[in-house]
Amino acid sequence: MAAGLPPPLDKEQADIMRTLADLVGKNRWNATLDPCVSPGWSGVRCRPSGGSSAVAELTLRGLGISSSAVFDSICRLKTLQVLDLSKNSIPTLPNQSFLCPMSAGLQRLNLSSNRLSGPLANFSVFPKLEILDLSFNFFSGNVNTELNSLSKLKSLNLSSNYNLKGGIPLPKSMLLTLEELVLSGNQFTGHIPKDLFQYVNLTMLDLSQNNLTGEATKDFGKLHKLQTLLLSGNNLSGQIPENLTTLQNLSRFAANQNNFIGHIPSGITNHVRMLDLSYNNLNGTIPSDLLSPSGLETVDLTGNQLAGSIPQNISSSLFRLRLGSNRLSGGIPDSIGDVLGLAYLELDNNTLGQNIPAQLGNCKNLTLLNLANNTLEGSVPSDFDNKDSPSRSRRHTTLIIIFPLAGTLIGMIVLATVAVYTYSKRVYRVEDEGVMDKNIPQIVNGRLITMNSIHTSAIEFMKAMEAVTNHNNIFLKTRFCTYYKAVMPNGSTYSVKKLNWSDKIFQIGSQEKFGREIEVLGKLTNSNVMVPLAYILTVDCAYLIYEHVYKGTVCDFLHGGSSGVLDWPSRYSIALGVAQGLTFLHGCTQPVLLLDLSTRTIHLKSTNEPQIGDIELYKIIDPSRSTGSFSAIAGTVGYIPPEYAYIMRLTVAGNIYSFGVILLELLTGKPAVSDGIELAKWALSLSSRPDQREQILDTRVSRTSAAVHSQMLSVLNIALSCVAFSPDARPKMRNVLRMLFNAK
Repeated sequence: MAAGLPPPLDKEQADIMRTLADLVGKNRWNATLDPCVSPGWSGVRCRPSGGSSAVAELTLRGLGISSSAVFDSICRLKTLQVLDLSKNSIPTLPNQSFLCPMSAGLQRLNLSSNRLSGPLANFSVFPKLEILDLSFNFFSGNVNTELNSLSKLKSLNLSSNYNLKGGIPLPKSMLLTLEELVLSGNQFTGHIPKDLFQYVNLTMLDLSQNNLTGEATKDFGKLHKLQTLLLSGNNLSGQIPENLTTLQNLSRFAANQNNFIGHIPSGITNHVRMLDLSYNNLNGTIPSDLLSPSGLETVDLTGNQLAGSIPQNISSSLFRLRLGSNRLSGGIPDSIGDVLGLAYLELDNNTLGQNIPAQLGNCKNLTLLNLANNTLEGSVPSDFDNKDSPSRSRRHTTLIIIFPLAGTLIGMIVLATVAVYTYSKRVYRVEDEGVMDKNIPQIVNGRLITMNSIHTSAIEFMKAMEAVTNHNNIFLKTRFCTYYKAVMPNGSTYSVKKLNWSDKIFQIGSQEKFGREIEVLGKLTNSNVMVPLAYILTVDCAYLIYEHVYKGTVCDFLHGGSSGVLDWPSRYSIALGVAQGLTFLHGCTQPVLLLDLSTRTIHLKSTNEPQIGDIELYKIIDPSRSTGSFSAIAGTVGYIPPEYAYIMRLTVAGNIYSFGVILLELLTGKPAVSDGIELAKWALSLSSRPDQREQILDTRVSRTSAAVHSQMLSVLNIALSCVAFSPDARPKMRNVLRMLFNAK
């Protein structure tokens, strides 16, 4: 043996590793070399054991392993201390038990991001286990005795399994050792148990995105070592516990999307660097000291009932400040100009007034400025356009400025006279026109929704109406709409969507009600959602005007045949973009449901920039007026969830099913229905047999590289969870989005 080299692996373990190499793939490991001596075995770490070496750590992350047979070999490695099998497609655990030599000494076990399902296995056979990560799987049921006897466990992660139920699991065996407890993204119910506060060594506690109720008690003050506390997305009520201010180690606290009431405790940011209390029912004023502590990074108080003014003292370390959708008044503090690292400032939907401070121009790193729906005056500082800014030369960022619909704010260097002119164009009625061409639909009412001066100065309603009289301008027809291309006098191009009132399935309603619904949708801001810029009403039709960035639909690119094979990076970007848009729509105060979500209603600005279209249909189509079934109206064949045949209403879970079908189209290259067989049913039937999973993927893409293959398998797991037969078994969109991010 050469000097300095570790001793070779003992013969028994060498045989085990060669068998394992066959399962993992010989192109990854060189089975002719010694794993402990040669560098050709990535993910393997050894330690001395007598006169030879023994395998101590095994990392097989993201290798596309889809068979549980891998455990037959791994279980025989009795010296194993660390095992990482995350980001694979393993469907089951070995006989739901680990009664094998490996279990005696294992200290860290990571099985996250696989396809493990059913009740939790019995993990009590690991007496030395310190870290257990089972997140992003499909485990279900209550957590009872499966984790008992883990007396050395420091970290437990059961997040994003979606169907773990019952109360918060708190095995007594971990009382003195547990430091991290992550249970987010499940269906745990009930109150936060008193016993939780006996786990005094907790540094990380994540209970977010469950169905917990009751109050967040003052007992949280007993967890003195707590560094991160996440309670978001539950149904918790009562007041924010004031004694959280005594937790000197607490650096992150999020309790957004609950039902908390009352005032924000003074001093809560004395130690907390990241605070999120958005979308609750908090009232009173913002404490004067809330924004001032040094080291403060992010504060989000969006969507409460806070009144009063924005505090004058603002920490120079602040990176993100979100105070939108409250009842704040007064002006924007001049001290905002001292926050040189500020990147996001959102103050929209308040009653802020006075002039916009010139000092705001000092914030050269600002990426998003949202001042919409206030009564501010003046102009956005021209310093934002300073080409000599050092930060601008280093970072090619774009400042997004969102203007108010109310008030007299003028963007950048736009003159007041222009602002007055664009406002005067916002309402159009038939009496504004003289003699019109008889072939052009007569406008009864028209309104600009956008306040973007680029669009308000370009859009001409009569030009839009001229465009819809020429069938050569049609570029897309869907089940409910026809899209026309309209060129305005200044050369700008817009899409005009026609909705035919004469169709019985459209709700006639009043023009005022229709206008209110469309204007609400027009205020949405998400790059992956098509939002209307204006609408026009005629006697028998409604027309919506959009920015024209149309390069085709996802259906065109996947199944059109003229653009070649769409590569995986483009398909993944489309999946991620649609997921971001759908998560945004479902997260609105009143969730926006999609009547017809398919690859034909997703428009592409480019091959990797999707936009969800037809978001208004759920408001203006009445399925009860149809002579057919509800499911025949609510969707396109192949995308319709099975439960629509009997529940007769749109649901969030139904949208997620449709999105799952879109994911399957991206993964397979097949349409939603082919030869009379629905893609979702076909994929589910094949997925039940692990040896046939490869048949699901589009081999033109999956075989381009091992990394692509692994990522596609991860996304396939997500797609299959979305098209689960039971609506309750489908994940929420925010969890789908998180899984897609992690699949990369």
